[in-house]
Amino acid sequence: MFPAAALLSLSFLAIAYGQQVGTLTAENHPKLSVQQCSAGGSCQTLQRSVVLDSNWRWLHDVSSSTNCYTGNTWDTSLCPDPQTCAQNCALDGADYAGTYGITTSGNQLSLKFVTQGPYSKNIGSRVYLLSEDDTTYEMFNLKNQEFTFDVDMSTLPCGLNGALYFVEMDADGGQSRFPTNKAGSKYGTGYCDTQCPHDIKFINGEANILGWAPSPSDPNAGAGQYGTCCNEMDVWEANSMGAAVTPHVCSVQGQTRCESATQCGDGDDRYDGICDKDGCDFNSWRMGDQTFLGPGKTVDTSQKFTVVTQFLTADNTTSGALSEIRRLYVQNGKVIANSKTNIPGMDAFDSITDDFCNAQKQVFGDTNTFESLGGLKQMGAAFEQGMALVMSIWDDHAAEMLWLDSDYPTDADPSQPGVSRGPCPTSSGQPTDVESQSPGATVVFSNIKFGPIGSTYA
Repeated sequence: MFPAAALLSLSFLAIAYGQQVGTLTAENHPKLSVQQCSAGGSCQTLQRSVVLDSNWRWLHDVSSSTNCYTGNTWDTSLCPDPQTCAQNCALDGADYAGTYGITTSGNQLSLKFVTQGPYSKNIGSRVYLLSEDDTTYEMFNLKNQEFTFDVDMSTLPCGLNGALYFVEMDADGGQSRFPTNKAGSKYGTGYCDTQCPHDIKFINGEANILGWAPSPSDPNAGAGQYGTCCNEMDVWEANSMGAAVTPHVCSVQGQTRCESATQCGDGDDRYDGICDKDGCDFNSWRMGDQTFLGPGKTVDTSQKFTVVTQFLTADNTTSGALSEIRRLYVQNGKVIANSKTNIPGMDAFDSITDDFCNAQKQVFGDTNTFESLGGLKQMGAAFEQGMALVMSIWDDHAAEMLWLDSDYPTDADPSQPGVSRGPCPTSSGQPTDVESQSPGATVVFSNIKFGPIGSTYA
């Protein structure tokens, strides 16, 4: 993910957030089936479920329904300090369909952008795949494996992001490392990514209230002193106008709380932090092929299609060093090879390798923190530790999603290599516009499969 500011502002209008467990709303995880495949193409169906991220949930006094957080302000009587807040505030269950627009059916997950509930309006959502025990996150190691899913994002306009990705969260949401976190992965705690987001309300079992500043553009979000960082593999960030696959790496392993602007990579310290915020992205439009993906194009985003991502290792074993990330598509029974780069000064790459990343950074004039923080080898090391699957729909209060689907930075010459990332105008993506004009936008992920290279698609 690539917002311009340090704050990764996932926009939402849920009431509040927390770490104790509430009892006012039952928590029933929506069921979602996935398939694990073996060499030769036989696949076993696994019954799993998804859980809503804790940042969207109602947080209230443990002994009443009084909010601990309303709008973008903490209740200072319940939350005078981070530790007391964690003791006083309970994280409650979720009405997935009614409040958040999250529904499942068999192997299909639908995430609706705007949901008008009986008491509030919700914007966006983020869910994680749970393991068979329905309590801990399903952890993936995809080295020398492939991951495949179907997606319908035909209703997602400029400025929206229907994302599927992996982050190096704790399997239990941090519950064992931080005993003050009583809710754990069953209630969607422990999020982290390479943007080291400051808008997460609870980090390491404590309320992120120190230095809390309300967002100037989002009346329901803010930023605390701390960020929460970890390795991130963005398999799919997309709307109907564009898409990107992007590995990001950090100098640390596992979820880590950053505590200073430099460590978090905030503002002018963007390239001095512990994580690579830019990543090494393969966006077909940005890489010189403007005919490949979009409505009516080679990969036609007005229809459902299959996305296959392969994680190859140097020795073709599950223990080898990650050396290449390949992408292909299947639509209407046809396998579609990935587009090739068409940028002066670059070879015709069609996959992500360290050579591709180095060439891209050099030609585009971008800072290469991906290489300095370990590149694909570090991404592979994160998979060895285990990474949780995330699926979300969101709009962007930091950069209007222009880094994905328009010209970015907006003050750069769009004729220069790497600046044009998609066909959307630079005036697009304003959250107020997207929320009012496309409230029914929905991303549908389905038919998730994973297994050895070549086992998940025909």
